[in-house]
Amino acid sequence: MSYVPHYKKKYTEEIVPALMKQFNYTSVMQVPRIEKIVINQGVGEAVSDKKLVEVAEKELTLIAGQKAVKTISRKDISNFKLRKKMPIGVMVTLRKERMYEFLQRLVSVALPRIRDFHGIPEKLDGKGNYNLGITEQIIFPEMNIEQVGKVKGMNITFVTTTDNDEEAFALLKEFGLPFKNKNKN
Repeated sequence: MSYVPHYKKKYTEEIVPALMKQFNYTSVMQVPRIEKIVINQGVGEAVSDKKLVEVAEKELTLIAGQKAVKTISRKDISNFKLRKKMPIGVMVTLRKERMYEFLQRLVSVALPRIRDFHGIPEKLDGKGNYNLGITEQIIFPEMNIEQVGKVKGMNITFVTTTDNDEEAFALLKEFGLPFKNKNKN
């Protein structure tokens, strides 16, 4: 038998039946799922120091468990000393098994390590996707604090198969994302 991530098993065995009951779906194909997780890190200081992009690329590759790629600028902006096609950030797109493994590490290990953590905001983008801003990459256990030169933040985007924010929110809540407890009107 091949390896199946714990969160993938949890999705098929627990989350699908719960959402089918909650939203009265008639088929399992109607149940929303996470399509991909995109991790993006902008490195604005890379304009003056090219090595920062390479360091960020190594760190993000370590965190995601998959090779990160450099993002390049699309146009010249003289005020920022930015030229077209300069590397200004790194990103990685996770799908399938790696996506579920990253989600499990994020929920069970990384988010609880944030100082004074009171939950993540409940705001979705109106199209069923969720953006989470992380201020420090050192919350991930893969990062060795002694080797980190500069603390940088990142943006994590959860892309779901639904266009409905309510369904996407229920899906992410079932996966265990610790949303702030506040009453919804």
